Amino acid sequence: MENLLNNIKMEVHDNLYLKEPFSSELGSSIVQEGAILIRNLGMENFTFKKLAIHIGVTEAAVYRYFENKHMLLLYLTAWYWAWMEVNYVYATANLESSKARLTIAMKLIVNGPFFMRNAHLDPENLRSIVVNESLKGYLTKTVDVEHENGIFAQVYNFGERISELIYEINPTYPYPKTLAYTVMEASLLHAFNAKHLPGMTEQSLDSKNRLVFFEDLILKAISNE
Repeated sequence: MENLLNNIKMEVHDNLYLKEPFSSELGSSIVQEGAILIRNLGMENFTFKKLAIHIGVTEAAVYRYFENKHMLLLYLTAWYWAWMEVNYVYATANLESSKARLTIAMKLIVNGPFFMRNAHLDPENLRSIVVNESLKGYLTKTVDVEHENGIFAQVYNFGERISELIYEINPTYPYPKTLAYTVMEASLLHAFNAKHLPGMTEQSLDSKNRLVFFEDLILKAISNE
């Protein structure tokens, strides 16, 4: 299965870029090496000038593919959520039980992708970027325009799958969408806090216990009892 997924390129909204990055060797290098630099430097210290020097091209060449570093971050984030959706689809393909599929979904949300090999972008790098940087892409003055332009389609697609599962398990629960996106966002914040702000969580909440916590949170919320 992992060999099959290795060569899949995620389709993301074309408003995220000026020129499709994987249409050329340069574009591929921009997103691949850009992801590494963003992970290592953080968005505050990452610049297109540094990326251009790193890959040996002019800064203008980078700007032919992305309007700015903010859009590159949103592109990488969209790619991650599209990859998460692919992971979910393949991992639940033979599962009929809604609760069994929710268990798979929760493992993905809390711990990240199951399949960690892809020839185009490294899922491990993307997971690190999403945990540490992705909220910086949403909490901006331009978010409303970006929303209208379909920039967040991939996170919506994945979130809708989770909210549909919640509805399947309990059709009377009134907030499936709110619960789905709250858990998605909270799991990223907790992964960040556990590493950088440990005073905000119990030390025992390692990866296994984080999963127990979020499963307990979501299942109790939608319980009919």
